[in-house]
Amino acid sequence: MTLVPIQWIHQAAERIAPHIHHTPISYDPDLDVYFKWENQQITGSFKLRGALNKVLTLQDWERQRGLVTASAGNHGQGVAVAAKLCAVGVTVFTSDHAVPNKIKAMQDLGAEIRQVKGGYAQAEAAGIAYALENNLSWISPYNDGQIIAGQATIALELMHDLAKVPNQNWIVPAGGGGLVSGIGAAISGLEIPPRLTAVQSEASSFLHAIFHTGTQDGVVELDSLADGLAGPVETGSVTIPMVKAYVDDFYLVSENDIAAAIAYAWQHYQQRIEGSGAVTLAAILTGKVIHHPAVVVITGGNIQPEVHAQIISQY
Repeated sequence: MTLVPIQWIHQAAERIAPHIHHTPISYDPDLDVYFKWENQQITGSFKLRGALNKVLTLQDWERQRGLVTASAGNHGQGVAVAAKLCAVGVTVFTSDHAVPNKIKAMQDLGAEIRQVKGGYAQAEAAGIAYALENNLSWISPYNDGQIIAGQATIALELMHDLAKVPNQNWIVPAGGGGLVSGIGAAISGLEIPPRLTAVQSEASSFLHAIFHTGTQDGVVELDSLADGLAGPVETGSVTIPMVKAYVDDFYLVSENDIAAAIAYAWQHYQQRIEGSGAVTLAAILTGKVIHHPAVVVITGGNIQPEVHAQIISQY
């Protein structure tokens, strides 16, 4: 499967390198886990990678007419950084119950925010319609080859930094599937690729349902600490066949599991992580992941401070 060629991923890495951090890795021998700390990325999330790559690959006229996206916050921040770099405008559609500090961060970067009643699904539908009606450039959070190629640059860093570690099992959060499908594309050509495991919240298990049953019909979007993974997958998304082709295991974790992982990261590593990034650690701590050494991608750290403090006090 070559929906996202490896050449795109290498080109993306070169394109975005001046604007991102090569984030650190640490090892916990007690868990036999390597952590990739994308919460230390600029904007506090891996989403900057894909957003930058997509916007920088647009034609100038596509950028100049203005950008539109939908986001729980992290992708929106990434697109806003890219828009600022290119001196163009961006409108971000988000849920009316999006995390306040993520909305403020997008606004501080110059994004115009349109809040939509409902969840992520409603925000995405409104954003796509607005882009079509006003002839603006839609920047999907996941259903786009260049977004996926940008996210997949994480895999190139992991392959470089952990080249001497055998028999790896990479644990990756999944929402729309842009990150895990990109990582899958990046490692698919290796003689012995790492095992690839996806993790999602039980509260919004759309991609998990597609992976295991072929449909997301009947899945309901509930409030979740993993807000960045919430919402249904766009019909016909390029990520769907890629996830089915590349992912070996796909697990769900509960809201309690996610909260416990957020607390664990703070108490053991002094790392502030958000729910969407904590699902991978939750899968480790609950014993769902049995293949080790595991490489856990912690995708972001943009959690509301008072929510983080409350979780730390309870776990």
